[in-house]
Amino acid sequence: MNHDLSDYRKSYEKNELVESNLPQNPMQLFKSWFDEVDGSDSNEEANAMTVSTIGLDGFPKSRVVLLKQFSDDGFVFYTNYNSEKGKAIAENANVCLSFFWHSAERQIIIKGKAEKVSDAISDTYFKSRPKGSQLGALASNQTEVVASRQVLQNALNIAEKQHENIAVKRPKNWGGYIVKPVEIEFWQGRPNRLHDRIRYQLKVGKWSKLERLSP
Repeated sequence: MNHDLSDYRKSYEKNELVESNLPQNPMQLFKSWFDEVDGSDSNEEANAMTVSTIGLDGFPKSRVVLLKQFSDDGFVFYTNYNSEKGKAIAENANVCLSFFWHSAERQIIIKGKAEKVSDAISDTYFKSRPKGSQLGALASNQTEVVASRQVLQNALNIAEKQHENIAVKRPKNWGGYIVKPVEIEFWQGRPNRLHDRIRYQLKVGKWSKLERLSP
Protein backbone atom coordinates (compact mmCIF):
# COMPACT_ATOMS: atom_id res chain seq x y z
CA MET A 1 0.00 0.00 0.00
CA ASN A 2 1.27 3.45 -0.90
CA HIS A 3 -0.81 6.47 0.04
CA ASP A 4 0.84 9.73 -1.06
CA LEU A 5 0.10 12.68 1.27
CA SER A 6 2.61 15.11 -0.23
CA ASP A 7 -0.15 17.44 -1.44
CA TYR A 8 -1.70 17.83 2.01
CA ARG A 9 -1.01 21.45 2.97
CA LYS A 10 -2.45 24.13 5.20
CA SER A 11 -1.38 27.70 5.77
CA TYR A 12 -1.29 28.70 9.43
CA GLU A 13 -2.31 32.33 9.83
CA LYS A 14 -4.33 32.73 13.03
CA ASN A 15 -1.83 34.20 15.48
CA GLU A 16 1.78 34.98 16.34
CA LEU A 17 4.28 34.87 19.20
CA VAL A 18 6.10 38.12 19.92
CA GLU A 19 8.72 38.11 22.66
CA SER A 20 7.77 41.55 24.02
CA ASN A 21 4.25 40.30 24.75
CA LEU A 22 5.24 37.11 26.57
CA PRO A 23 5.42 36.57 30.35
CA GLN A 24 8.58 35.53 32.15
CA ASN A 25 6.78 32.55 33.66
CA PRO A 26 5.71 30.04 30.97
CA MET A 27 2.90 28.69 33.16
CA GLN A 28 1.11 32.00 32.72
CA LEU A 29 1.27 31.56 28.94
CA PHE A 30 0.16 27.94 29.24
CA LYS A 31 -2.89 29.00 31.26
CA SER A 32 -3.73 31.72 28.76
CA TRP A 33 -3.56 29.33 25.81
CA PHE A 34 -5.42 26.58 27.66
CA ASP A 35 -8.23 28.92 28.73
CA GLU A 36 -8.54 30.25 25.19
CA VAL A 37 -9.01 26.77 23.71
CA ASP A 38 -11.19 25.57 26.59
CA GLY A 39 -13.49 28.55 26.17
CA SER A 40 -13.71 28.40 22.39
CA ASP A 41 -16.45 26.90 20.25
CA SER A 42 -14.18 24.10 19.03
CA ASN A 43 -14.94 20.49 19.88
CA GLU A 44 -11.42 19.87 21.16
CA GLU A 45 -10.73 18.38 24.57
CA ALA A 46 -8.41 21.12 25.76
CA ASN A 47 -6.96 18.83 28.45
CA ALA A 48 -6.08 15.96 26.11
CA MET A 49 -2.31 15.58 26.07
CA THR A 50 0.24 13.13 24.78
CA VAL A 51 2.53 11.51 27.36
CA SER A 52 5.76 10.06 26.00
CA THR A 53 7.95 7.72 28.04
CA ILE A 54 10.99 5.54 27.43
CA GLY A 55 9.80 1.95 27.78
CA LEU A 56 11.59 -0.92 29.44
CA ASP A 57 12.35 -2.20 25.92
CA GLY A 58 14.28 1.01 25.15
CA PHE A 59 11.67 2.35 22.72
CA PRO A 60 9.82 5.63 23.25
CA LYS A 61 6.05 5.32 23.43
CA SER A 62 3.36 7.99 23.32
CA ARG A 63 -0.28 7.87 24.32
CA VAL A 64 -3.04 10.40 24.94
CA VAL A 65 -4.25 10.94 28.50
CA LEU A 66 -6.27 13.68 30.18
CA LEU A 67 -4.66 16.48 32.16
CA LYS A 68 -6.51 16.78 35.47
CA GLN A 69 -4.72 19.65 37.18
CA PHE A 70 -1.97 22.16 36.50
CA SER A 71 -0.21 24.73 38.63
CA ASP A 72 3.21 26.34 38.93
CA ASP A 73 4.36 23.00 40.36
CA GLY A 74 3.48 20.98 37.24
CA PHE A 75 0.93 18.90 35.37
CA VAL A 76 -1.10 16.09 36.94
CA PHE A 77 -2.63 13.01 35.33
CA TYR A 78 -3.85 9.67 36.70
CA THR A 79 -3.23 6.08 35.68
CA ASN A 80 -2.55 2.54 36.86
CA TYR A 81 0.93 2.47 38.38
CA ASN A 82 1.40 -1.08 37.07
CA SER A 83 0.62 -0.05 33.50
CA GLU A 84 3.26 0.13 30.80
CA LYS A 85 3.65 3.87 31.32
CA GLY A 86 3.81 3.42 35.10
CA LYS A 87 6.58 0.85 34.82
CA ALA A 88 8.43 3.07 32.35
CA ILE A 89 8.23 6.06 34.70
CA ALA A 90 9.46 3.95 37.61
CA GLU A 91 12.54 3.11 35.55
CA ASN A 92 13.05 6.53 33.93
CA ALA A 93 11.15 9.52 35.29
CA ASN A 94 12.06 11.76 32.32
CA VAL A 95 8.91 12.25 30.25
CA CYS A 96 7.53 14.53 27.57
CA LEU A 97 4.04 16.01 27.45
CA SER A 98 2.60 17.61 24.34
CA PHE A 99 -0.61 19.42 23.51
CA PHE A 100 -1.80 20.03 19.96
CA TRP A 101 -4.76 22.36 19.54
CA HIS A 102 -5.43 22.36 15.80
CA SER A 103 -8.23 24.92 16.04
CA ALA A 104 -5.74 27.46 17.42
CA GLU A 105 -2.82 26.19 15.28
CA ARG A 106 -0.79 25.74 18.45
CA GLN A 107 1.41 23.14 20.13
CA ILE A 108 3.05 23.02 23.55
CA ILE A 109 5.89 20.58 24.26
CA ILE A 110 6.94 20.01 27.87
CA LYS A 111 9.98 18.14 29.14
CA GLY A 112 9.85 17.18 32.78
CA LYS A 113 10.26 14.64 35.54
CA ALA A 114 7.29 12.60 36.72
CA GLU A 115 6.70 11.65 40.33
CA LYS A 116 3.74 10.21 42.19
CA VAL A 117 1.41 12.63 43.93
CA SER A 118 0.50 11.97 47.57
CA ASP A 119 -2.00 9.27 48.50
CA ALA A 120 -4.29 11.98 49.84
CA ILE A 121 -4.40 13.76 46.47
CA SER A 122 -5.03 10.49 44.61
CA ASP A 123 -7.76 9.54 47.10
CA THR A 124 -9.51 12.87 46.69
CA TYR A 125 -9.51 12.66 42.91
CA PHE A 126 -10.60 9.00 42.89
CA LYS A 127 -13.61 9.85 45.09
CA SER A 128 -14.62 12.55 42.58
CA ARG A 129 -14.85 10.07 39.68
CA PRO A 130 -18.14 8.51 38.59
CA LYS A 131 -18.66 5.12 40.24
CA GLY A 132 -18.44 3.39 36.85
CA SER A 133 -14.97 4.83 36.31
CA GLN A 134 -13.94 3.79 39.81
CA LEU A 135 -15.10 0.23 39.16
CA GLY A 136 -13.33 0.22 35.79
CA ALA A 137 -10.05 0.93 37.58
CA LEU A 138 -10.66 -2.16 39.71
CA ALA A 139 -11.65 -4.37 36.80
CA SER A 140 -8.76 -3.57 34.45
CA ASN A 141 -5.15 -4.66 34.87
CA GLN A 142 -4.03 -1.96 32.48
CA THR A 143 -1.79 -3.06 29.58
CA GLU A 144 -1.91 -6.76 30.50
CA VAL A 145 -2.95 -9.17 27.72
CA VAL A 146 -6.60 -10.23 28.03
CA ALA A 147 -8.30 -13.12 26.24
CA SER A 148 -11.40 -11.17 25.23
CA ARG A 149 -13.53 -8.16 26.06
CA GLN A 150 -15.90 -10.50 27.86
CA VAL A 151 -13.19 -11.15 30.44
CA LEU A 152 -13.13 -7.42 31.20
CA GLN A 153 -16.90 -7.24 31.31
CA ASN A 154 -17.04 -10.18 33.70
CA ALA A 155 -14.51 -8.49 35.98
CA LEU A 156 -16.59 -5.31 35.93
CA ASN A 157 -19.76 -7.25 36.72
CA ILE A 158 -18.09 -8.83 39.73
CA ALA A 159 -16.82 -5.46 40.95
CA GLU A 160 -20.31 -3.97 40.57
CA LYS A 161 -21.86 -6.71 42.70
CA GLN A 162 -19.17 -6.43 45.36
CA HIS A 163 -19.68 -2.67 45.63
CA GLU A 164 -23.44 -2.48 45.11
CA ASN A 165 -24.06 -0.74 48.42
CA ILE A 166 -20.59 0.34 49.45
CA ALA A 167 -18.11 2.98 48.35
CA VAL A 168 -15.23 2.02 46.08
CA LYS A 169 -11.79 2.40 47.63
CA ARG A 170 -8.93 3.55 45.44
CA PRO A 171 -6.68 0.65 44.44
CA LYS A 172 -3.17 1.17 45.79
CA ASN A 173 -1.78 0.62 42.29
CA TRP A 174 -3.81 3.50 40.86
CA GLY A 175 -3.09 7.18 41.33
CA GLY A 176 -1.62 10.38 40.05
CA TYR A 177 1.66 11.63 38.67
CA ILE A 178 2.80 15.20 38.61
CA VAL A 179 5.18 16.14 35.80
CA LYS A 180 7.44 18.92 37.00
CA PRO A 181 8.61 20.85 33.93
CA VAL A 182 12.21 21.69 33.15
CA GLU A 183 11.55 22.98 29.63
CA ILE A 184 8.42 24.29 27.89
CA GLU A 185 8.21 25.13 24.21
CA PHE A 186 5.34 27.05 22.64
CA TRP A 187 4.68 26.60 18.93
CA GLN A 188 2.43 28.91 16.94
CA GLY A 189 1.73 28.10 13.31
CA ARG A 190 2.67 30.88 10.86
CA PRO A 191 2.51 31.32 7.06
CA ASN A 192 5.19 29.85 4.78
CA ARG A 193 6.21 27.35 7.47
CA LEU A 194 8.07 30.11 9.35
CA HIS A 195 6.39 29.05 12.57
CA ASP A 196 7.02 30.80 15.88
CA ARG A 197 8.81 28.64 18.45
CA ILE A 198 9.56 30.03 21.90
CA ARG A 199 11.41 27.98 24.51
CA TYR A 200 11.60 28.45 28.27
CA GLN A 201 14.11 26.47 30.37
CA LEU A 202 14.28 26.02 34.13
CA LYS A 203 17.77 26.74 35.43
CA VAL A 204 18.73 26.72 39.12
CA GLY A 205 15.06 26.81 40.08
CA LYS A 206 14.18 29.80 37.90
CA TRP A 207 12.86 30.17 34.38
CA SER A 208 15.60 31.55 32.17
CA LYS A 209 15.14 34.23 29.56
CA LEU A 210 12.96 32.86 26.75
CA GLU A 211 14.59 31.89 23.46
CA ARG A 212 13.32 31.89 19.89
CA LEU A 213 14.03 28.71 17.91
CA SER A 214 14.17 28.34 14.16
CA PRO A 215 11.09 26.53 12.82
